[in-house]
Amino acid sequence: VVTARLGRACPINPRQRGFIRASGCSENLKLLQLVVRHAKREHRELGVVFVDIAKAFDTISHQHIITGLIQRGVDPHMIQLVTKLYRNISTYIG
Repeated sequence: VVTARLGRACPINPRQRGFIRASGCSENLKLLQLVVRHAKREHRELGVVFVDIAKAFDTISHQHIITGLIQRGVDPHMIQLVTKLYRNISTYIG
C-alpha cells in the first residue's frame, strides 16, 4: 500500500532497476548493447555515462525526504507514517 501511494506521488524513471519488481539489469545491458551497435554501424560518436547512486539514503537527511514528500503533495497520513519510520531509529551490529 505504501509503495503504491508513494509511487503515484513520486514516480520513478522507467529505467530504474533497483528496489522494484523488474527483470533486473539485463534489460538495460541489452539496450546499451543495441545503442553501441547502432553507433558503430552508423559511424557515429557515442557518449555513455553510468551513474551509481550507491548509499544515496546515507547522504540524504531524513528531513529532506519528508520535505520532498510534502512538496510532491503526498497524503499527510503517508508523510506521518514515513516520519514515524525515521524517528528514533538505530542500528545494532552484534
